[in-house]
Amino acid sequence: MHKYWYKNTIVYSLDVKTFMDSDGDGIGDFQGLTQRLDHLSGLGITCLWLLPFYPSPNRDNGYDVMDYYNIDPRLGTLGDFVEFIHQARECGIRVIVDLVINHTSIEHPWFQKARSDRHSRYRDYYVWSEQPQENLSLIAFPTVEDSLWEYDDQAKAYYLHHFFKEQPDLNIANPAVREEICKIIGFWVELGVSGFRIDAASYVVEEFGMEQISQQDLHLFLEELRSFLTSRRGDAIFLAEANVKPDKISVYFNNGDRMQMLFNFLLNQYLFLALARQQAAPLRQGLQSLPQIPQSCQWLNFVRHHDELTLDCLSDSEQQEIFSAFAPQENMQIFGRGIRRRLPPMMQADTRRIQLTYSLMFSLPGTPLLYYGDEIGMGDDLSLEGRTSVRTPMQWSDEHNGGFSSAEPEALTQPMIAEGNYRYQRVNVVAEQRNPTSLVNWMERIIRLRKQCPELGEGTLSFIDVDDPGVLAHCCQWQTKAVLAVHNLTDQDCTVRLKSHPDKHLTDLFGDRQYESLGDANTIFLSAYGYRWFRISSTH
Repeated sequence: MHKYWYKNTIVYSLDVKTFMDSDGDGIGDFQGLTQRLDHLSGLGITCLWLLPFYPSPNRDNGYDVMDYYNIDPRLGTLGDFVEFIHQARECGIRVIVDLVINHTSIEHPWFQKARSDRHSRYRDYYVWSEQPQENLSLIAFPTVEDSLWEYDDQAKAYYLHHFFKEQPDLNIANPAVREEICKIIGFWVELGVSGFRIDAASYVVEEFGMEQISQQDLHLFLEELRSFLTSRRGDAIFLAEANVKPDKISVYFNNGDRMQMLFNFLLNQYLFLALARQQAAPLRQGLQSLPQIPQSCQWLNFVRHHDELTLDCLSDSEQQEIFSAFAPQENMQIFGRGIRRRLPPMMQADTRRIQLTYSLMFSLPGTPLLYYGDEIGMGDDLSLEGRTSVRTPMQWSDEHNGGFSSAEPEALTQPMIAEGNYRYQRVNVVAEQRNPTSLVNWMERIIRLRKQCPELGEGTLSFIDVDDPGVLAHCCQWQTKAVLAVHNLTDQDCTVRLKSHPDKHLTDLFGDRQYESLGDANTIFLSAYGYRWFRISSTH
């Protein structure tokens, strides 16, 4: 296996409790997930990212952890987890899991001991103050929380929380906490995971409220984590969630000795600005604004994931353009900066635009991520609160509860989408697999092609100038191979001339439809919202 396996893997993100229920209690579990590995393998997935599955009071979808060394009993046992890892490995699928180290649940035993005994060793596992200083700009959910601090009557002090008040921040300045985090990593590596997605990484390296530690020391902590991980499993990776400006990217990659992968939040936001304007310039601007990163590092590209589509790297006017195009109603927006919708409803179920968007994501430099249900075009349920609108159960068939669970509907962990254009009776895996022109069959084809084009994961990006502002043409070259992708972001057919492309032969690899062979290799026809991928070669 290539040591940079993560550069050309296909990542699929899911929440165990909403994927497949094996025992009829209404909650997805590891046995159910194991039963559905054949679907993921058939789709072409090679890496699973699992959202938190630890014991939790679930005030924040499992990100309020009560026990880092166990499985939520509703989801199964550690034995079920190990069997799942084994079966995933048999299918050629690696597994990375969420590492939530910015905060715990208020119900974690560490915090319970910290609040009840000032002299407990666990007191310094958290950040306390009797006269706290405020910094409202650091609040993660500004429309929900109005302070970074919460007074605890039992502790008789304020504790720091960047997220919900039920999630007290861990004190990373404490060496005992850092040692505990390494133990957690070591535990799950021994059970077979291939890496970790570090939740809220930008807050992990935020020194606000901590004493006796600098931001630079916190940056070095990322190197400590990487060194420990590599010592336990040389090919394991860290994927950091850090929505930061380009000049802060080096904090996470450094010289290639910290995180191997980073979510490409900036590109994601410029992608939607380009789609809203039907112009290529914003997407090109987003790509050009990304800093050079070490060879061993990689971007993770995505269209949507389990959180909101955040737009906070864009100006207010740019955000409003995207809201107007894709989330015009207030209940489609969240936290004043994001959109809580899945892609198909945003695109008004226009298959051409949906496929165009995913074609862009798969062809841009980096590793592609799919969120569960993307492959069948699942919708959202805006009647649900907050982020849960995009976290409804997987739709497997038109049978009871969409084939997700045999439980009564009121017992489900989240309601099924049972009404409207995206109801499970209409949008489901079984129905789409029977239809040769369905989205799931299209996804299988583009995943297969992406695996055949390592240039997109490993190569050097260059732009090809064209004479139409609505068309993006880009090329990725690696070793002796090169792929050219041309995308029409507009609702009009067009014929574009490649102004700067060398006179070489272009072989069609993939497109929105069957096109005639190229006459003049520098002139390309594209239908509305059309796309074409080409292999570049020097000989016919």
